[in-house]
Amino acid sequence: MQATQSKKISYSRNVVVPVTDHLLEQDFLQVHVALNRQQPNWIRPLDTDVKAVFDPAKNKAYRRGEALRWLLYNPQGTPIGRIAAFVDPRYTNKGDGMRVGGIGFFDCIDQQEAANQLFNTAREWLQQRGMQAMDGPINFGERDRWWGLLVEGFQEPLYTMNYNPPYYQRLFEAYGFKNFYNQICWRLPVAGTSTQLQPKFYEAHARFAANPDFEARYLKTANLKQLAADFCTVYNKAWASHEGNKEMQPQQAYKLFSFMKPILDRRLVWFVYHKGEPVAMWINIPDINQLVKHLNGRFGWWAKIRFMVLKQLGVCTRFVGIIYGIVPQFQGSGVDYYMIVEAEKVIKAKTRYKEVELQWQGDFNPKMLNISRNLGAEQSRLLTTYRYLFDRQQPFHRHPVLQ
Repeated sequence: MQATQSKKISYSRNVVVPVTDHLLEQDFLQVHVALNRQQPNWIRPLDTDVKAVFDPAKNKAYRRGEALRWLLYNPQGTPIGRIAAFVDPRYTNKGDGMRVGGIGFFDCIDQQEAANQLFNTAREWLQQRGMQAMDGPINFGERDRWWGLLVEGFQEPLYTMNYNPPYYQRLFEAYGFKNFYNQICWRLPVAGTSTQLQPKFYEAHARFAANPDFEARYLKTANLKQLAADFCTVYNKAWASHEGNKEMQPQQAYKLFSFMKPILDRRLVWFVYHKGEPVAMWINIPDINQLVKHLNGRFGWWAKIRFMVLKQLGVCTRFVGIIYGIVPQFQGSGVDYYMIVEAEKVIKAKTRYKEVELQWQGDFNPKMLNISRNLGAEQSRLLTTYRYLFDRQQPFHRHPVLQ
C-alpha cells in the first residue's frame, strides 16, 4: 500500500511519525487495512468508529485524559505499522497503586524491530506523563470496544472487537509484555439445530411459569424510558458497588438505549418481573458486524441505506449478550433459567438468529465465568490484555481474582 502522504516524503530509515493531520489520519486507517486484508475472517471496521475514539468532541475520555497516535514508515514512505497511547486517570490498577497507561490500535509488519520501535515510542510518551506500566491493546474509552489481542478463535469478529494476525502475539511477548488477564468469549446455539438447553433450565421454567407472581417478557413496545427505568432497577441492585461499579441513573440509561435504538431488536431484550417489579434481565443486540462487513469501512448516506436494507433482509444471524443481571434476592433461584427458556421459545419461533455470543469475560471473574458455563456455553474465542512494567526489576502480578 502506498501512503497518502508518502507522495511527498521519503526517509533514510524507518521512522515513527505522530498523526497530526487528515492525511496522516488516513494512513492510520489504511495501514490497518493493508496489514489485515489477507486474513480470511477479518472485517474492516467503520472508519467513523475508529476516528471517533480520537475525536475530543465525541470521546468523553478526553475530559480527563489524553491520547496520541503514531505511524511507522519505511524508507520508501509506506506505512508499515501504527500505535496509539492513552492516559486516563480513571483507568485503575486493582489496588497495587501503580500509574498505568494504555496502548491500542496496534498494527505492524511481521518484524520485531519494527514492533519495538512502535512500543518504545508509546512507552517513552507514557513515561513522560508519569506512568509506570502500559496495558494493551486496550481502548481509550469503554471496555466493550477494541479491547484485547486476539490469540485464539480467529473467526469473524464481533462489532468493534479487535482482530489481528496471529503473529501479533509473538511481537507483544518478545518485547516483554506479559499476560495480565485473558478475555473469554462464549457461544450458544439458539436456533437451526437440535441442541437443547440443559434439563435444569426446563425444570426451573416449570416452577416459575406455574407461579402467577412471575412474568418473563421481551420489550414489546419501544418505550425507552420504561426500559431505562427497569434496567436501572436490576443493574443497580445486581452490579452497582460491585468491584467499583457506580449506580446508573435512568437518564444515563435512556441516553444509552436511545443511542442503541437503530439496532435494537425488541425480541432480544428480556426481563423477569416479580409482582410487577423487575428482578432479572438479559440484554442482547444483533451483531451488526455481519452488516458492516459489506460496507468496506464506509458509513455515508449510501452505506447507511445498504445497512438498513441488509438489516431488513435478515442478514444478522448472530446476536451478542451485552449484560445479564439478577437482583441479589433471586440469585441462585433459577429465575434466570425461566427467562432464558421463555426467550428461547420466542427467538426460535420469530427470528433468524442461529447463535448468541456473550461479550468477553475476564478470567479473573469466576462468578461470570460460572454463569456462562451453567448456560452450557462453549468458548468461542480468547483475547489477552497484556501488561508491560517499565521497571523491569519490579515483580509482575496478574490481575487479582474477584471474590
